[in-house]
Amino acid sequence: MGRTISEKILGSHSGTAARAGDIVVAELDFMMAQDGTAPLAIRSYEGMKGGAPAHPERVALCIDHNAPSPLRSVSELHALMRSFAGEHGLELNDVGEGVCHQVMLDKAHVVPGSLVIGADSHTCTYGAVNAFATGVGSTDMAAGMLSGALWFRVPETMKVTVSGKLPEGVSAKDIALMMVGDITADGATYMALEIGGDTITALDLDGRLTISNLAVEMGAKAGLMEADDKTLEFFEGRTTASFESVSPDADARYAREIAYDVSGLEPQIARPHQVDNVCAVGEVAGVPVAEGLIGTCTNGRIEDLRSAAAVLGGRKVAAGVRLIVAPASREVMLEALREGLIEIFTEAGAAVMCPGCASCVGTHQGVPGDGENVISTANRNFKGRMGNPEAFIYLASPTTVAASCIEGKITDPREYLP
Repeated sequence: MGRTISEKILGSHSGTAARAGDIVVAELDFMMAQDGTAPLAIRSYEGMKGGAPAHPERVALCIDHNAPSPLRSVSELHALMRSFAGEHGLELNDVGEGVCHQVMLDKAHVVPGSLVIGADSHTCTYGAVNAFATGVGSTDMAAGMLSGALWFRVPETMKVTVSGKLPEGVSAKDIALMMVGDITADGATYMALEIGGDTITALDLDGRLTISNLAVEMGAKAGLMEADDKTLEFFEGRTTASFESVSPDADARYAREIAYDVSGLEPQIARPHQVDNVCAVGEVAGVPVAEGLIGTCTNGRIEDLRSAAAVLGGRKVAAGVRLIVAPASREVMLEALREGLIEIFTEAGAAVMCPGCASCVGTHQGVPGDGENVISTANRNFKGRMGNPEAFIYLASPTTVAASCIEGKITDPREYLP
């Protein structure tokens, strides 16, 4: 019987013939923690009293969730991270470097076939580049730093095949939301998703990352895709490290197989207060919005900004609406500046933020008011996600967010596309 991508990666890193359900101890290729999780990981690490990290060159800390710091108490946590990184020779990505997940990709800390953990649930994003990447708690992060390895239960795999040519005005985010709505928020709990098909192959890498990012919103541990020429092209000039991509065997065993034809898919939207409360945008068209967010680890990449700018160019955000734009990383922001996208956003009336998580986690920069509706490109919309449990969050693609902010109400973006 053949093996899945997850079984192969966890097997190669543990020196075992790993199968779903097995417990393995596997060597880690890279580890990451952000400012919401790193301080606890540091305290846990110090409590283990184990000395120096096993592989300091395989660890990065990122200040992105509260960047720049909004509070004195947060500044103290950032200072702790800087001190710990300096003491142990760890990479520190400070304020302005960007969202941890995009930074890990920009710096090629994650490559095809690698095994990566992150003290952030959306670490599954890296599955789009053929890595087994999963979120862990701060204590597991500390153990990984100390030992260079971690235990895993090899997950069962759900195979998802997406076929058909996407209609004009429909994007990878719409595919991802459609999948979440169908599989549901716990339909893939503790499983790995293996996502492929001709639609996925046709997507650019940014779009694939968006889909893998939402794997955890279906309960999955990882959202894996096979590597192809587009994947390899991304890493050209970013790393000299050797790596080998991993494909499933033709006779691999899957716990479940699902197939989607997206040739008739419409723009999708997730309604409050659950990410799997998904419908076509037309079902909620006309709902007023007070704030929009374009960015986050889901949709803050350059293709996302280009698609939003295509809608916003020459137009203005509606009176009474705030539109926040946050590039996912410094690299993305520099490219957006070179292409004139930042100028388009600014002229349209948007507020362009420092690269980072911005409003997503609700600690600063755009906390909505009571009763306000927000339309966001982020990945979660439960009560209080953006800092106010009395607000209502709708999740959508960058083009849908842009069109809705122009109208001041939820709008089908196809009305604004050629």
